[in-house]
Amino acid sequence: MKWRDLAEHQIQKAKAEGQLDNLTGQGKPLETRQGGDIVSAGMAIMADAGVLPREIQLKKEIEAKQQALKSGTDAAQQKSLMQDLADLQMRLAIEQEARRKFYRTS
Repeated sequence: MKWRDLAEHQIQKAKAEGQLDNLTGQGKPLETRQGGDIVSAGMAIMADAGVLPREIQLKKEIEAKQQALKSGTDAAQQKSLMQDLADLQMRLAIEQEARRKFYRTS
């Protein structure tokens, strides 16, 4: 399935589920933002809605685990934190690789 078709399908699905009802600025043109492309507009909409891309969420979680690891003294707690940190780092690497592949093929 082409990216454009996939995006259109997701838009129609969200519309049918009512997820696009009563949004801020509904019916008004998008503001021109720095960059001026669709990706910038999409990121601006996400930022206005308080939604972070998954990579950013994972980076924040990793940072929090690293801070907790530095302050932890219990060996069992540190082991658990290290396992959680490794899992988060792996998920971040997967997200980043998926993004790279997506931009290479689109």
